[in-house]
Amino acid sequence: MKSVNQPYPIVIIGAGPIGLAAAAHLVERHQAILVLEAGASAGASIQNWGHIKLFSTWLYNIDAAARRLLETPTEHYAADWDAPTEDRLPTGMELVNDYLKPLAAHPALAPRISYRHRVTNITRIHPNGPGIDKTRSPGRAESLFLVRTSTPEGTTDVLARAVIDASGTWNTPNPVGRSGIDAIGEAEATSAGFITSPLPDPLGTDQKLFAGKTIFVLGAGHSAANTLISLGRLRQQHPNTTILWGLRGPANPVRLYGGGAADELPARGQLGTSLRRFVADGDITVVENVSVAALEAGERLTVNLSDERSFVVDLVVPATGFRPDLKILSELRLDLDQIVEAPLALGPLIDPEFHSCGTVTAHGERILAHPETDFYIVGMKSYGRAPTFLLATGYEQVRSIAASLAGDRMAADRVELQLPETGVCSTDLGGCCDVPAADEPTPSCGAPGTAAESCCGAPLPVSIGFATGTLHGHAELLSEQKS
Repeated sequence: MKSVNQPYPIVIIGAGPIGLAAAAHLVERHQAILVLEAGASAGASIQNWGHIKLFSTWLYNIDAAARRLLETPTEHYAADWDAPTEDRLPTGMELVNDYLKPLAAHPALAPRISYRHRVTNITRIHPNGPGIDKTRSPGRAESLFLVRTSTPEGTTDVLARAVIDASGTWNTPNPVGRSGIDAIGEAEATSAGFITSPLPDPLGTDQKLFAGKTIFVLGAGHSAANTLISLGRLRQQHPNTTILWGLRGPANPVRLYGGGAADELPARGQLGTSLRRFVADGDITVVENVSVAALEAGERLTVNLSDERSFVVDLVVPATGFRPDLKILSELRLDLDQIVEAPLALGPLIDPEFHSCGTVTAHGERILAHPETDFYIVGMKSYGRAPTFLLATGYEQVRSIAASLAGDRMAADRVELQLPETGVCSTDLGGCCDVPAADEPTPSCGAPGTAAESCCGAPLPVSIGFATGTLHGHAELLSEQKS
């Protein structure tokens, strides 16, 4: 193994779970790092959905190098961090407060994190100063990265020998409009407050905003399901609340609620039961084949569909998913999958047309590499527009990349993550003991049969994301392709 040390740091963009895991692995390998975080604290984006419970236990949400850092006493660190109980499902705020903030405050990391530093551009320059734009090849692989940041003190350029982009996708949600672009009037509707956060808190801080209103929830994924269940429970307290559930296609009961031979989502089944009940009882009205053409903001919001239907609502919840911000990378040479905008070799592994998170295999530096030497996109952003992502998979990504940047090719190529077939997803839809159906008792530890079926037993991986991969639920597709 050849150790790599350079006078310039490795810049990590983002102080979320994957960015801080990358920092921990690189510090463990004695590499110089600098973490640039746009927010005021670690896990800033997660705090926007802090009320949501993750769908995997603490066992799968703490990176190995980060744990070693937090549990190892040094001259300047007492190692007094209390690890959360492994079989509990944390909320977003618990992930931040009980893990990310202590990790970011560790004396090995804290001096190397710059907050309120938003990266606006990345390009390359020669060590002696001349610039290298995207079209220039001579000496490119040996050049430095110039990372431009916007800070409260002004614009700052940072030089780096490598860049790991773990900035996530929270700040770039998909639009409400059809075909991947804004609806006419969408920007105005957003500015006027008619379009909410993708993951509001109807039972908590946003209750006054939602109670008694007509709400249009657009989307059929985990965010939509989580919000709809919360709104259904809100309507039980405020019956004058109207809930419309907009689907871009026809209503498919299996896809909406889970179930059947193609469904390997036992934990989602519990939530599917709650969601189905709210629809059956008339608390939630399903609107099929929604294609939003225009939004008209007035005293209320008029939602105009492409088939000339229209609805007058008070709020729209855009549970439409997210996409990566690639504008800051426009001067870099990237190989991206044309469909999901993930690294080219990763794209086919995560294409939601064929894979759920449970069918995505662990992958490392070679899969994530680009023609731009020593530049990597990791974490949720590495999945592009694919809807589900595993924290544990992201931790494996940065472990491998850190090994490569430190010159340890053997460790970089070694797969150190073994996930069960169903996978362990970090997502926005709660499950198992944490979100029981409204009129069903929560399983209690010690009750007959709960050990194997509930969160009270040994920690088990929980699957999220429909089992659309050929290995999970739709194996017949593979046989058809071979025949």
